[in-house]
Amino acid sequence: MRTDPFAEADLTRDAMLGRRVHVFQPREGYRAGTDPVLLAAAVAVAPGQAVLELGCGAAPALCCLGVRVPGLRLAGLELQPGYAALARRNLSENGLAGDIWEGDLAAPPAAMRAERFDAVIANPPYFEARRRVPASDTAREVARAGETPLETWVATASRRLKPRGFATFIQRAERLPELLAALDRHLGALELWPLLPREGRAPRLILARARKEGRAEFRFHAPAVIHAFDSHESCGNRYTDRFEGVFRRGEPLIFPAKLR
Repeated sequence: MRTDPFAEADLTRDAMLGRRVHVFQPREGYRAGTDPVLLAAAVAVAPGQAVLELGCGAAPALCCLGVRVPGLRLAGLELQPGYAALARRNLSENGLAGDIWEGDLAAPPAAMRAERFDAVIANPPYFEARRRVPASDTAREVARAGETPLETWVATASRRLKPRGFATFIQRAERLPELLAALDRHLGALELWPLLPREGRAPRLILARARKEGRAEFRFHAPAVIHAFDSHESCGNRYTDRFEGVFRRGEPLIFPAKLR
């Protein structure tokens, strides 16, 4: 677990959303990829609403969301104090303000428990610690594999939501059964949206959205394809038009159907 602040020499300053967002990240250890950008793009919120991210890390998702939708009330919970300090710095770096709390999502700090939010977002660890070889960097291992069940992530999200507020998760397809069961127990109006790395490939990531007190029927949307063409060799990292807009121009990733 990272408890001490990062030294300046141990950080890089990275651009996102076509250089609209800049975040400081550690050179070694856990570094955010495209997943927090996708998560932030998939959140349907309006200025003046409140958003909480569970396990916010260095806050790349909160920064992307706050720049895309000005006027949000942003908050994050992070287990590792070193990353929490970096999250506060990154919000400031992008002209944003928000509360970053330190603590375990299974027992959140009192200040967070006193709040309710219009939206809760999360990018939980993609692997179960007991099913993988640990990373040598402990901070990276905490971010990539956790002991906390997805059930706890979803239950905490549900408790922090306002009535009719919604939770949005991004998760690996392999953990979909666990996530789906937890969402079904705690929330309603569940939607799943698979993300294909390329046309004809199996989904690697799933976006899941559910609403507190929602009563709409379950929806499993047609997959969205991230990269153009059928291989890296033929097009490099060129994205399809929809995802070019998300990654380069900061456009929202709108779910195919609205929640009822």
